[in-house]
Amino acid sequence: MEDELWLVVGLGNPGPAYAGHRHTVGHRVVQELADQVGGSLRRQRGVRSDVLVGRLGPTRPRVVLARGQCYMNESGGPVKALSSFYKVPPARLVVVHDELDIPFEKIRVKFGGGDNGHNGLRSVRAALGTGDFFRVRVGVGRPPGRRPPADFVLSDYAPAERKLLPFQVDRAADATKVLIESGLETAQSQFNG
Repeated sequence: MEDELWLVVGLGNPGPAYAGHRHTVGHRVVQELADQVGGSLRRQRGVRSDVLVGRLGPTRPRVVLARGQCYMNESGGPVKALSSFYKVPPARLVVVHDELDIPFEKIRVKFGGGDNGHNGLRSVRAALGTGDFFRVRVGVGRPPGRRPPADFVLSDYAPAERKLLPFQVDRAADATKVLIESGLETAQSQFNG
């Protein structure tokens, strides 16, 4: 069981125009994990994703780290292609994504559930035919005033948030590692409080 392969996919939109957006925080977390592995995410044909296969530590399970090279609303296709190519079932899939209903600086780990209006999750659930996979939910908070949520997640972090963002990304990467290595209950007790 220790050598079973896991798939960690960070949701977001591709390209430099979207890099600073709240909606692309999943990409940042996967990049942080790739940096910790000591490798580079590289474009892989047939799965519309940048991918790195490695270990999150010498004694940790093997993982496929991936960030899709498609728009958020189309995330399901690459996730299904990655899952099929690497033969990773949904029970060993971790999707890292932004979450409006969690305050900025907070992380939540869960298994299963609905998509809560998140178009990337909706696409993944539709492509896989199930919502039974792990999620590392990175809080972005609700938009101020009457600002539409879609505009909010498709905008850059505020200057004060940008200073704290590296710590949040690092914490989400840690939550992903604990989830894979020690299980859901341990990850939830450490990060959902």
